[in-house]
Amino acid sequence: MRAALAADPRRRQIDIAAEQSALRLRNLDAERLPQLAAAGQAQYQSDVPRVPLALPNVRVPSPPHDTYDAHAEAQLSLLDPTRAARRGAERAQLAETQAGVRASLFALRQEVVESFFAAAALDARHATLAATLVELEARLRDAVVRVRGGAALPSDTASIAATLLQRRQDLLQADADRRAALARLAELTDAAPDTNAPLALPDLAAAAARARASLDSVRARPEYAQLEATRERLARQAELQTARERPQISAFARAGYGRPGLNPLATAFDTYWLGGVQLRWTPWTWGTAAREREAITLQREVVDANEAALTRQLRRAVEGDLATIDRVAATMALDDGIVALREGVERETRARLGEGVVTAAEYASREAELLAARLARDEHRVALAAARARFLTTLGLEIP
Repeated sequence: MRAALAADPRRRQIDIAAEQSALRLRNLDAERLPQLAAAGQAQYQSDVPRVPLALPNVRVPSPPHDTYDAHAEAQLSLLDPTRAARRGAERAQLAETQAGVRASLFALRQEVVESFFAAAALDARHATLAATLVELEARLRDAVVRVRGGAALPSDTASIAATLLQRRQDLLQADADRRAALARLAELTDAAPDTNAPLALPDLAAAAARARASLDSVRARPEYAQLEATRERLARQAELQTARERPQISAFARAGYGRPGLNPLATAFDTYWLGGVQLRWTPWTWGTAAREREAITLQREVVDANEAALTRQLRRAVEGDLATIDRVAATMALDDGIVALREGVERETRARLGEGVVTAAEYASREAELLAARLARDEHRVALAAARARFLTTLGLEIP
């Protein structure tokens, strides 16, 4: 299961989201440093200020109509209540994004479960058919001996040989289906399984029983983590909205060269500088902050509704698996008895075939009934393990 999740290309999105968030957090850290800028301007204005004073032999200069300014400025944030809140919101956004990726990857776990147990069912079918072939080959050898001794007809040999060929066809089909299932499983896990080794069914009885006993309290699905991450993001957004209503203080400085400088009546180019502290506060926002908080509260209600809907959906989804577990478990209690009875009938028919009392066709019918009983037992055994695995996977629990 972990191999399939690790091999999925979408898992890279988790690391990409973390890298993106780290870059944005570095940008927030950079806001603590002085922000530097440079600007320049040249303009011509139609009028300039004049001194309304006329003195004999005194000429009061008037500023030029064309002005020029080039300056560099620096600004340093001294108090910004939103910075910590924005960092918290960014981390919450990252957690929500990563939780969303994990939720999207969850469907892969269900696909792996289906592929594994499909291969396991074919594996069990292959083993049963192979054992049946060995038995039929022995019966065919006995029939050939009897025909040569005049104790049986050639049709008896033909009947057993035809049944043997049919079982070989079944085995070839099971082999092909098994290889296809293993190839699908290998594609999911990005690892080549051993096609010669039988697949071992996990013992999930205890895990399924524990999960069933605590069904109402299980919250292991990644969608629950995603919803919780959404709640955390909304909480951080509410904190950020509150922080934006608090005062912000910054220091600034500016140095430049132009005409005029800081003296508006000057007619020559001059250097200048200035500095100070700036306060920015918007206590009155015409209700926008309150509406934003109300929108966040409504979004929390949406999250709560989605969580309740998810819980009900999962409860409906596992009902089928629970019914399958109960049905197959009850059926399996009868399988061994059915197989034992069929084996007894097959042994008796085999003995009667050796005595020439029954035909090979009748023996082939009894052998087919025994094979069907054995295949049904194998199918039920795999189906029970598969139903338990689906039940655990639907709840989001790990398969031991």
